[in-house]
Order: sequence, then C-alpha cells, then structure tokens
Amino acid sequence: MTNPYHLHAPLRSAPQSSSQTFTAKLLLLLTLLPLSLAALAFILQWRGGIPDPTTRWSPPGSNHLFPGMEASPLSSAVVRSSSSSSDCVNLGRSNSPSFPYYQNWKFDSAADLKPKIVITTSTSAGLDQILPWMFYHKVIGVSTFFLFVEGKAASPEVSKVLESIPGVKLIYRTKELEEQQARSRIWNETWLSSFFYKPCNYELFVKQSLNMEMAIVMARDAGMDWIIHLDTDELLHPAGAKEYSLRQLLLDVPGNVDMVIFSNYESSVERDDIKEPFTEVSMFKKNYDHVPKDTYFGMYKESTRGNPNYFLTYGNGKSAARIQDHLRPNGAHRWHNYMKTPKYSNFVLKRALFYFILLIVVIIFLAIPSSEIKLEEAAVLHYTYAKFSDLTSRRDRCGCKPTREDVKRCFMLEFDRAAFIIASTATEEEMLKWYHEHIVWDDKDIRIKLLRKGILTRIYAPMAIIQGLKESGVFSSVIASASTTLSKEKFLATIDSSNSSRATASISHPSRKISRSSESMATARKTLDVEVAEFQELAVPPLSPPVMDDNHQLSFEV
Repeated sequence: MTNPYHLHAPLRSAPQSSSQTFTAKLLLLLTLLPLSLAALAFILQWRGGIPDPTTRWSPPGSNHLFPGMEASPLSSAVVRSSSSSSDCVNLGRSNSPSFPYYQNWKFDSAADLKPKIVITTSTSAGLDQILPWMFYHKVIGVSTFFLFVEGKAASPEVSKVLESIPGVKLIYRTKELEEQQARSRIWNETWLSSFFYKPCNYELFVKQSLNMEMAIVMARDAGMDWIIHLDTDELLHPAGAKEYSLRQLLLDVPGNVDMVIFSNYESSVERDDIKEPFTEVSMFKKNYDHVPKDTYFGMYKESTRGNPNYFLTYGNGKSAARIQDHLRPNGAHRWHNYMKTPKYSNFVLKRALFYFILLIVVIIFLAIPSSEIKLEEAAVLHYTYAKFSDLTSRRDRCGCKPTREDVKRCFMLEFDRAAFIIASTATEEEMLKWYHEHIVWDDKDIRIKLLRKGILTRIYAPMAIIQGLKESGVFSSVIASASTTLSKEKFLATIDSSNSSRATASISHPSRKISRSSESMATARKTLDVEVAEFQELAVPPLSPPVMDDNHQLSFEV
C-alpha cells in the first residue's frame, strides 16, 4: 500500500528548507557581527606594535644589568670572614632562611613563598633613615628592595652597608644610567610632559617615574608578584589583615584586582625636638577616605589650623601593582597597564554586551578593565615635616628664589611653597615659631577633641617594631657586618673611583634633558604615540585632599 505521507513529502520540504536557510543566515549574521565588534574593540585597545625599549634593557634570562647596577667599588674589596661562632648571625653572611639578626625568629623567606613583594625607592638619605625603614618592611613581609641611590645614600660608607643586606639591590645614578634613561619612551609621551624641564619637586617626580619604569623590568625578571613605590619617610601600615603582615594583606586581594591603593595618613607631631620620627611619632591625621564626610567637613577648620589644606602635603596615597606585562608607572603615586581597557570606554562595550548577549564571555574577556581597589583600613604613614630640620633640608635641596611666583616652578603643593619661603627668609626663631603654628600640635584640648572625633588616631605598631629592632642590635649588627679591613691603596682607589663616577653623574639633570641623540628611536615611538595619545592617562601628581569652599561645597585642588 502506498504511503500517502511519502507522496507529499517533497512538497513540504521546500518551504521548510528555505526557512532553515534564512534562520542559519540570521544566526551567522548575529554571530559575525558581535565578533567583528569584539575584534574592533580589541584593535582599538591594542597598544603594541612597537617593542617597549625597557624590555631590551634586561632581557628575560639575561645576566645583563642596568647601568648603575654594578656593585659598589668597595664590594670587590670586602674581605669576607669565615662563619662566626656567635649566636648573632650577620647580614650578608648567612644562607639560613631565618631572620638574620634575631635568634630563633623564623620568617618565611622560602623561595616559593607567595606573594613576593618588592619596594622601590629613589633616595639620598643616610643609614639612620634607610635602615629602620627597610627592616620594618622586612618584618611585615617585603623581601626585595630596589634602591636608586645618590647623594649620601650613594656614598661608600652607606652603600657598602646597604649592599651587604640580602634582597637589596642598589642602582647608582651614574652617567651610563642617565644616558639609558634619556632614551626612555617617557620623553616622547604626553602623560608626564607637564613635569619636564622644571626644577626641584618636578625634577624629582620625573626621576622617580624613570626609576619606577626600570624597577618594573627588574621586578619581572626577579619573579616578583607585587611592586610598591615608597619614599624613605613612609611606612606601610597593613591594618585590616588577619595578621600585621603586608604579605597577608596582598594575599587576600582578589585575583582580578591589578592595583590596590593605600590611603595616606600624615604624621602629627606634638613637639619640635623630634630626632627619630619612626620611634617618636605615634599620632597621625587620618585620610579623608577613612573619615565620615560629615566629620571631615564638620572639623575641617580645627583640622587645618589655617594651613592651605587638610594635609600639609599630598593626600592621594600610594599604590601597589601586580607585576604584569605592559605595566607602566603613572607618576610616583600610581601604576597603569596600557593594555587594559580604559575605564571611561566601558559604556560602549556594555552596550555591545546588552545587544549581543550570546558572546558576553568573549567581549568581557577582551574588554575587561584594569581593576583597582582602595583599602579600607590599611594605610601608608607619611612622616612629613616631622623634624624641625626638615624645613632647612628641603630649602637646601632647591635653588629657587623665595618668591611666590618662583616657588610655583619648584613645588607642586602650596604648603611646600610656604615652608620654602619661610626657611629661606626667616630667622631661626621665626622659623621655630612658624613651625609651632603650622605643624606642631601644641594644644592638648584640640588633640583630644580630634582624637575623639576620629580625625587623629594613635598608631603604635611601627614604633614598637622599629624600637624593638633597634634595642635588639639589628642596625648596629648590619653596620658591623659590613665593616672591612682594607689596605690603604685599595681604600684610596675605591674612594677615588666611586667619587669620580658619582661626581660625573651629579652634574647632570635627567629631567631637563632633551634626548636629541635618540631621534631615530623617537620617530618610531611617535608613530605609536599619535595613535594612542587620546587614550593616555596623565600622570597622577601629589594631590591635596578635598577642601571646603565658602559655600561648604566639596572641591579638589590640583
């Protein structure tokens, strides 16, 4: 018997086939269109195409060192003694994973310990400031330090001590280093250009950015996980972690976060004869991010005491960044990854996600922004103007005229300008009076009021740690361990060679250089700069906290 359904099958298959073809084409179109948009987004985000010159400074697996990283001339002349039978192990002589100065103090310094943290700094300070700063951060979990040294920090008597400490790398400001940095891509980019060719603080800011750029490459080659830029008058305060540990604090950071911001607290001194701020200062003014806004503005006049801003100096904190490809400095306070989508472009990509939900995973992967968080409890403690001598030391480092117009060329923040003028024009007695009026918290009633309101706070942990290190002989031990017996000829030879190299470096000013000798390299970089100039973020300078105008409106000063 004939199957009636079989006879009519061809007549029904034609429209069904046509419908399937249309559906397939529609699905193909819906698939290709978002893929094309995603590919376009990827191309627009692309910042590559030209090799980063910094990657050629120290290729992965290479033993090539940056200029200035050669060991101090004194290092080759150091006579290493045999292992001592003393219970106190000297720095630089022990291969044991134990903390080198405290017997029975065991710190997790194994090679596989995570995360590995490096701090980089540019300093001209002496041992009295660098050693407490460094060993405090060793106690809270920092394993490696990159010190870009000049001035007193680069002198033979200081550098030989620093070089003897495990995990410390010194980079001297030599002529070769300055020539290398003069070829940096930074000079042909716009994000830092407003700081070029200016003296004092502006010059330092550019120098710090150049050093940070080199430190990123060094940190990547050393296998570091996080990098932090700090000055030697700043201490990290890892509050909020399960233990008082920077390593634990960063270990708890979610994996999709690339940068964490430490709000800064500012030292609030209570007398004018402080000699060692790290062990004598316990009172700090909290950052406005850690204070209720009603309290901040309600106590603003009592907090500022007639000063230009809530803080004497900067108020935008410091940051730590994960070591990743394409990481760059964004001024001394921030880091930036130029391969991550700028946050201001998310709107367009989110619209694409809304209309093309089928490819949400692909687009999110390609368009994910560089994620950052601001820590709610941890802070960086800034010991600024903590000593009366800080007034004159800042004056002596800058050759600007003490006029209101000229100081604007030299200093970014209003209080620094006022302090420079006072230090340059006033007598010792007048300076001391000004110091009490603007910096020292003499009024006990105001101190108690602001402590109760939460504007001021007491922090004792750094003081206790550093005092404990000092009383246990840590600092004297590291100095003693670096002491050597040199022949007269070798000593004079090392002094002469180190002084000549440092003298050559000191007469040049890298932030004022115009790298005419590298025009051929600059041409290639400018090709990239034209394409990405509108996407570049400007360098983040030291910023003052928000101020309150006459109408009680919130505003920020730049």
